[in-house]
Formats: sequence, C-alpha cells, structure tokens
Amino acid sequence: ILDTFGDFTPGLSSPICGGFDIVPNDVVDLPNVTRALVLESGGDVSVVLKNGDAITLPGLTAGVIYPVRVSRVLVTGTTAAGLKGLI
Repeated sequence: ILDTFGDFTPGLSSPICGGFDIVPNDVVDLPNVTRALVLESGGDVSVVLKNGDAITLPGLTAGVIYPVRVSRVLVTGTTAAGLKGLI
C-alpha cells in the first residue's frame, strides 16, 4: 500500500495510526501510553495519566475519541466497557 506520508514524523496532532484493546488492571501499565481513548459502552474510566496522576474520568460517552495520555486504566472505579487505546 502506498503511504504518501510514511516518512513524516508522527506527533500528537497527526492522525491516529494504531490501537489496542485495554483490559483494566490496578497494577499493570498499558503496553503503550495512549494518545486517546474510545469506549464501546459508556461510563466512568479510572486512569493513571502519563505524568502519574490518578483520576476518574466520569460519565464518558461511547464512540467519542477522548484525547487522553494514559499509562494505566484501573479496574477499581471503571464502569465503562470495551475500552480501546489509540496511538
């Protein structure tokens, strides 16, 4: 496949080019720090941000791309389901 922009350096304002399923865990970090999160089923998402702050993002809506740099999604306090990490 031709990728006209393959030699461009990715940045936070460039399009998302990867993703992975997130299994919340109170101890284990994600395989990559996210650029964004998206959910299949809405609810609260408890996270540890890239800088180490632990917060709960309340009442997130399914299908919305949330530009959040997350290193861990916690089981405790997360009610949303079908979480995806976008990178």
